Amino acid sequence: MADPTREVRITGILEGISFLVLLFVAMPLKYLAGMPIAVRIVGTVHGLLFIAFVWTVARARTRCGWPARRVAEALVASLLPFGPFVLDRKLRAEHAGAGNV
Repeated sequence: MADPTREVRITGILEGISFLVLLFVAMPLKYLAGMPIAVRIVGTVHGLLFIAFVWTVARARTRCGWPARRVAEALVASLLPFGPFVLDRKLRAEHAGAGNV
């Protein structure tokens, strides 16, 4: 069975990348180059990855017993442009500190 924390980390990274692409590639293409299709495509992908991230966080809460504070941290991190990368670093450090390198 896969490690739910690892799933959160992977989906978080993918969601974070899609958010940055949406903000720094698709949005400028829409407003500066008149290409709204970029936001539609990247926005859809980002939305699906956001839902997947929330799902993996919920799974980590039930399977690993994540406290409400950690769930809240993860969800807030997903709303900030570089938040998922900060969360990944924190989870990776905790995982290494627990002797699970």
